[in-house]
Amino acid sequence: MADKIPYEMKSFPSSRQSTFDTGYLGLRKHHIKALIELDVTRARELIKNYRHQYQTELSFTAWILKCISQAIVENKTVHGIRKGKHRLILFDDIDISMMIEKEIQGQKVPLPLVIRKTNIKSPIEIHSEIKAAKAQNIKSEQDYVLGENQYRWAMKFFLVLPQFLRLAIWKFILRNPFLMKKMSGTVMVTSVGMMGNVKGWVIPVSLHPICFALGSVVKKPGVFEGKITIREYLYMTILIDHDVMDGAPAARFVARLSDLVEGAYGVDSHTN
Repeated sequence: MADKIPYEMKSFPSSRQSTFDTGYLGLRKHHIKALIELDVTRARELIKNYRHQYQTELSFTAWILKCISQAIVENKTVHGIRKGKHRLILFDDIDISMMIEKEIQGQKVPLPLVIRKTNIKSPIEIHSEIKAAKAQNIKSEQDYVLGENQYRWAMKFFLVLPQFLRLAIWKFILRNPFLMKKMSGTVMVTSVGMMGNVKGWVIPVSLHPICFALGSVVKKPGVFEGKITIREYLYMTILIDHDVMDGAPAARFVARLSDLVEGAYGVDSHTN
């Protein structure tokens, strides 16, 4: 019967196994969700002027990562990871994990990249790491991790395990803040806007204590200096682990991040 019905069969990317695990465990975390719009008109104009003036590449995403990093520097609790029932580990360095879409054997596959110590890197340096990851030669999807290759051999083994064993390994990692940071960083950023024009918010699932989903930048009317004018707005979703931070300090963190982004942090004076 099946041979009489038109259909197409494709191989299933092995990296999806990790997506299954993230969804299963991430939905069990107690994340506070914030859906916000950020006026990025001034920042985008300054970034454009910077590129023209210095003939230097600088991506909007790299600058956003720097803003996120600075907001966390000022409130480290937001990326804290629980150790046992009564302790919280607060790291000085901020390691941001993000997904880079690569084409492998005709299929587009998202692969993870961890950018280390974003708190001491400039937007230019962050941009360079993202650009290098996009240009990195990946022979097969089983290479899995971009940038660093210290766990590549382990990931190849991990992805062939049955899910109950993978989940057991993940639970072990999540109970160890230092191993979690080393493997996946402490912050997750997914830029859906890089993949296409998403006019709205995306609700991600994450194992990290804090996660950001960046949508598209859209033009629409807004109030600026008492006048209605066309402005550019970035859709952003933020997940904050409620086991780590209460609602009031989480709201203050979101407010501070908004101030940094809408105030064009860094690009109003310098970017490197």
